Amino acid sequence: MKAIRRFTVRALIPESLTSLTALAANLRWSWHEPTQRLFDEIAPDVWRESDHDPISGLGLVTPERLAELAADADFVGRADALHADLRRYLQEPRWYQGLADPKPQTIAYFSPEFGIAAALPQYSGGLGILAGDHLKSASDLGVPLVGVGLLYRSGYFAQTITNDGWQQESYPVQDPDGLPVTVLREPDGTPVTVTLALPDDRSLSARVWIAEVGRVPLLLLDTDIPENVADLRGVTDRLYGGGGEHRLLQELLLGIGGVRAIKQWSELTDHALPQVYHSNEGHAGFLGLERISDLVGNGLSFDEALQLVRGGTVFTTHTPVPAGIDRFDREVITRYFSGDLLPGVAAPDVLALGDETANGGSADVFNLAIMGLRLAQRANGVSRLHGEVSRAMFRGLWPGFDVSDVPITSITNGVHAPSWTDPSLVDLAVDRWGTTDTSRADWSDPSLSDAELWSRKHGMRERLVADVRRRIADGYRSQNPQAVLPSWIDELLDPEVLTIGFARRVPSYKRLTLMLRDPDRLRAILLDPERPVQIVVAGKAHPADDDGKRLIQHLVRFAQDPELRSRIVFLPDYGIGMAKTLYPGCDVWLNNPLRPLEACGTSGMKAALNGALNLSILDGWWNEYADGENGWVIPSADGAADDEERDALEATALYEILEHQLVPRFYEREDDGLPQRWMQMVRHTISTLSEPLSADRMVREYTERMYLPAAAMERELNASDQQRARELAAYKQRVREAWPQLAVAHVESGGVDAVPQVGDVLRLRAYVQLGSLSPEDVTVEVVCGVPGTGGELLDIRTQPLEQQQSPSTSRPEHTLEYAGTLPLDRAGGFGYTVRIVPRHELLLTPAELGLVAVADQ
Repeated sequence: MKAIRRFTVRALIPESLTSLTALAANLRWSWHEPTQRLFDEIAPDVWRESDHDPISGLGLVTPERLAELAADADFVGRADALHADLRRYLQEPRWYQGLADPKPQTIAYFSPEFGIAAALPQYSGGLGILAGDHLKSASDLGVPLVGVGLLYRSGYFAQTITNDGWQQESYPVQDPDGLPVTVLREPDGTPVTVTLALPDDRSLSARVWIAEVGRVPLLLLDTDIPENVADLRGVTDRLYGGGGEHRLLQELLLGIGGVRAIKQWSELTDHALPQVYHSNEGHAGFLGLERISDLVGNGLSFDEALQLVRGGTVFTTHTPVPAGIDRFDREVITRYFSGDLLPGVAAPDVLALGDETANGGSADVFNLAIMGLRLAQRANGVSRLHGEVSRAMFRGLWPGFDVSDVPITSITNGVHAPSWTDPSLVDLAVDRWGTTDTSRADWSDPSLSDAELWSRKHGMRERLVADVRRRIADGYRSQNPQAVLPSWIDELLDPEVLTIGFARRVPSYKRLTLMLRDPDRLRAILLDPERPVQIVVAGKAHPADDDGKRLIQHLVRFAQDPELRSRIVFLPDYGIGMAKTLYPGCDVWLNNPLRPLEACGTSGMKAALNGALNLSILDGWWNEYADGENGWVIPSADGAADDEERDALEATALYEILEHQLVPRFYEREDDGLPQRWMQMVRHTISTLSEPLSADRMVREYTERMYLPAAAMERELNASDQQRARELAAYKQRVREAWPQLAVAHVESGGVDAVPQVGDVLRLRAYVQLGSLSPEDVTVEVVCGVPGTGGELLDIRTQPLEQQQSPSTSRPEHTLEYAGTLPLDRAGGFGYTVRIVPRHELLLTPAELGLVAVADQ
C-alpha cells in the first residue's frame, strides 16, 4: 500500500461560521486564550485529540454540530467579535509604530526551525521555540518582521519508547494542505517557486508557503514538488535529517532561496524589501551571499557589496561549543560555488568567509558560524555568560585583541508569556488587576491571599497529573492494543506531592541522568513517607545520538521499578502540547548541564512565569537572574579533576539541596496548611522575573540595540548611490595593505612615585610609525586594566592619546609623537599598554578589521 496518495479534506463550514475559518487561518489563536476557548467549546474532545489544532479539529467536527453552532446566535456573535478583534490586532499601531522615524519597514528573520504551535510541527527544541516566540512577540509589538524557514514534510520526528527503554523514531508525513499554511501565488494563480542552480547542470526548486503568525508572515520553502527530480524532492524531508550534502542543500535553500522568496513576496504583496536581515544561527548564513550577488549584479565589487550586506545583517549564535557548528568540506563548497549558483560570487571569496584557520580550526573545513560572523556587523550570544563564552570561542578571528574587545555582545533570550503562562494565572491577573499581562500584575499585593495563589498552583498540578496519566495510557494502548489498561496508570503521580520537572533535548552535556548518580539516595527522596517527591521527565535524543538514547534508557528503566513508577515518569514525544501543561504543573524546574555549555535554557524561564522555582546549575540565563529567593543554585565543581569527579560532586550537591533545603521548605506548613515561606518565593519569582524573562523584552532589545542601528548603517552605506559602501571598502583595503608597516616604536611614562597611589596621574608619551597611513586613519590609545593570569588585561578601559604637533628632540626618525595622561582611579593590580587600531566613522568597533599594533612589552 505504499502507493497510497495522501491529502487533507478541509471541513465545509457554514456561511454564518466563516469567522471560524479566518480565526483558524492565523496562528494568533495559538497564544490568544479567548480564541482557544471558542474552539474548545465547539467540541472539547476533538480539541484535545487534535492537540489544540483548529484546522484539523474543525475537520473532525460532525456536520450536525456545525449546523447547531451556525444556528446559535450567541456563538456566532462571539466568533464574529473575535474575528473583529483579530482584524484590529492586525491593523492597529503598536509599540514599534510609536518609535521615532526613520525605522525599517521590513526586517527579515531567518531560522532553520520555528516552534509556534503543535499544529505546525517545524521545530526540534529550544532554537525553534525561541524563533517562534521571537515572531509572536514581534507581532504583539508591531515589529515588521518577515520570517523565513523551511517546510519539513516530516518535521523532526515522533518519539516512542520500547519496553526496554530504547528510543525509536518515526517520521509521519505532514500534508501542507492540513497545516495552517497557504501557497504564495503569482497574480495568475500559479504557485511561486524559487530555483537554485546546482552542480552538474541540476537545479533545485522550492514552493513558497506562508503561515500567518499574527502580524508576521512566515515564508516556508518546500522542495517536495513535481519540478524536482526524486532525490531533490527530499531536500526538505526532515529537520536536521541526514548530513553532508543533504544538510548543505537545506542550508543553501534556506539562505539563498529564502532571500529570493522574500523578493517575490515583497513584489507580490507590495511590502518593502527588508533593510535588516537577522540570521538565527549559522544555518541561514548563505543569505548574505545571495544579497552580495544581487549587489554585484548592480555594479558593486564583491568587497563593496560585502560592506553593504554586513551593515544591515545581525547574526545570533546559540552554540557554546565548536562541535555544535555546521562545517563542510571545502571541496564541496568549491564545487557548489564554481557554477551558476550565485553570479558574481566566486568560490575563493566564499571559502575565505568560512575559513576557520584564524580561529585554530582546520584548513580543509568551511565553517558556517564563522561565515555568519564575517557577514554580519552585529553579532550576539543569547545570555550574558554565553556572550562571554562566544567571545572566547571566536577570539581568533580578531587576533591581538583581548577577549573583552571581541565584537560579540549578548541579548538574553526570553519566552512569549501569552503562549506559556497558564490560563488560570492569567485569569487571576484579570480578576485582580484587570490585565492579561501577568508581568504588570502586583503579585505581592496582600489582597491576593496565599490560599488563592496556592489553589491555582494546585490546580495546575492536578492538570499535569491528569495529562501524564492520559499520555501514558494512550502510549500503552498504542503498544498493546488488545491488552487491558493496567491499574497502576491511575496511580501515577499525586497532585498533593512536590513535583519537579526536567524536559529538554538529551545531548550528553545536559546530563539527564545526573539525578541517578546515587540511585538509592534518589529513591529515598522520592519515597519519603512524610515528604515525598515526584519527577516528570521528557526529552528527545537526536536520532544519531546513541549516547543520548542510552541516557533515556537508563532513566526509563529506573522509572519502570513498580515501587517507583508512581513517583518518576518519562513522557515520550516531548513537544509544545505537552509543555503547556508540564511547565505550569511543576513546583520546581531542574536544570543541571555542564557549565558553561547551556547557552540560555529557556525551559526554566517558562516554568518561572508559572510560579515554579528553579533548581539549576549557574549557567545560561540562571547565571544572571538567580537571586537566592527565586530558587536554588547547584554549585558547580569547576575545580574537579575530571568529569567523573565533577558529576559526583554536583550530584551530591543536588541531593543535599533537595534533602535539607528545598523539600523541607515545600512541606513546612502553617496552621492554615499552606507553605507560607514557599509561597513568598513563588510570589517573588513571578513578580521579579515575568518582565525580564519575556520575549517582549528580548524583541525590544533586538530592535533598539540591533535592528535600528543596523538599518541606520544600511541607509548610510546606500547613500549617494552606495558611495559610502565603496569608500568603506577602499578604506579597509588600504588599511590592510599598509598595516604590516605600523608599529608602536617606543613608550615613555612618568608622573607617579615608585609606589603609585589612587589619585596619581600617569603621563604617557608614545612614538608610532604609521607607514603610508595618515593619523586620520587610526587611533593611538592607551589600554589599561587588571592583569590576568594568562598575560592579558581584564576589565579593560581605553583612552585615546593626542598627536603632538610640536617637534620633539627625543622623537625617533620617521615617527609621530602621541601623548596623554591616565588617572589611577582604583586600587589593586594595574597594567597598561599602548596600541594602534583602525579608525573610521563606519566601523562599529576598532576591532572590526581584526587589526592592531601593540607596544612591545
